[in-house]
Amino acid sequence: MKTSQSIGRMGVIMAFGFVSGLPFALSQGTLQAWLAQSGCDLKTIGWLTLTAVPYTLKPLWAPFLDRFVPPFGGRRRGWILILQACLCGCLFMMSLQTPSQTLVALSLLALLLAFLSASNDVVIDAYRTDLLSSTERGVGSNFTQLGYRVAMMVSGALVLILSKPLGWGGAYQVMALVMAATMLVTWWSVEPAMPVQVPATLRQAVVEPLKDFATRPQMGWLLLFITFYKVGDATALSLSTAFFIKGVGFSVAEVGAVAKVTSFAALIIGTIIGGFLFLRLGLFRALLWFGVLQSLTNLLYSALALVGHDIRMLVAAVGVDYTAGAMGSAAFGALLMALCDRRFSAAQFALLTAIAAIPRSLVGPLAASLVEAIGWPSFFVVTFAIGLIPLGLLLKLKADVRAYDVER
Repeated sequence: MKTSQSIGRMGVIMAFGFVSGLPFALSQGTLQAWLAQSGCDLKTIGWLTLTAVPYTLKPLWAPFLDRFVPPFGGRRRGWILILQACLCGCLFMMSLQTPSQTLVALSLLALLLAFLSASNDVVIDAYRTDLLSSTERGVGSNFTQLGYRVAMMVSGALVLILSKPLGWGGAYQVMALVMAATMLVTWWSVEPAMPVQVPATLRQAVVEPLKDFATRPQMGWLLLFITFYKVGDATALSLSTAFFIKGVGFSVAEVGAVAKVTSFAALIIGTIIGGFLFLRLGLFRALLWFGVLQSLTNLLYSALALVGHDIRMLVAAVGVDYTAGAMGSAAFGALLMALCDRRFSAAQFALLTAIAAIPRSLVGPLAASLVEAIGWPSFFVVTFAIGLIPLGLLLKLKADVRAYDVER
């Protein structure tokens, strides 16, 4: 494939990562800031965190997006365009609300925003899976994460800044305009080639992806590996902010200025290094060595816990950890894309990501109990060991993973 074509694909993939990331904070953290400043009580804000539920339930309607093809734009681009337009409208409607007077309407619109965003994520994941070749998957996964992180900064930090001169309504209207601008990228993007056979009925779109997985050799072990590949890293990071502030004694300003900026820079570095190495290592070796590296970096947090308040150690720990995490995410995303059949990549990718998210959403209470029982230094040593466990399973699946590292 020509280099210029590959660069163009990565530009589109990064832009779609931005599209995925932009709405999330606007229905969660940024919305919480708006409500808090408007005088809403903590209990109400707590209930509104449930607007994130569609991101967990998206596999339920993902088959619908595989089965039906919009009348314009193609099977993937058409849905992305429709959902982007709906997201623009929803953000604009949210901008017209006043929490003290129209809290119910604002809450319902936030739920709708999360539903539209989760649906768009499904189609964008399918688009990336259908479009990229086997050699592009690792790099594409990294560029997706990079675009997503940029969007989170825009919809988080930038909106908070804009809310002062423009008001919350004006800031949300700016985000609606940004989302509208991304529709130009979608319009100019290339529709992936249509698979030989699209599901003919909605029932096929629901049943066939599951049957396809069930008939593949070693699929049960592969699903187990997917479930736990990132769990050691997730356990270590589940209480990272609390660790920096309560465990080591950094101020909130230090965490924001140092840890957050360092993590973002590290993601860019990880994107470049991970993409470069993935092309040379291939899928299996990338999963193995990136997995070892992302586990080893947890030991840097253990060292930070022993050293105490040290800015240079904080930068080193966060920088190396997020670099390794970006590399591991690239290989992991490439595996998920490789496992999907392009006839129903929306349903299968949504299912795989939902399975992978289950343990990561549950590790918080376990992590807190471990810290209380053994302390921060030992806790991070345990997370290092946890991260190595799924790599043993990967060695068992060596031949199977290598078999997926080809065009599908």
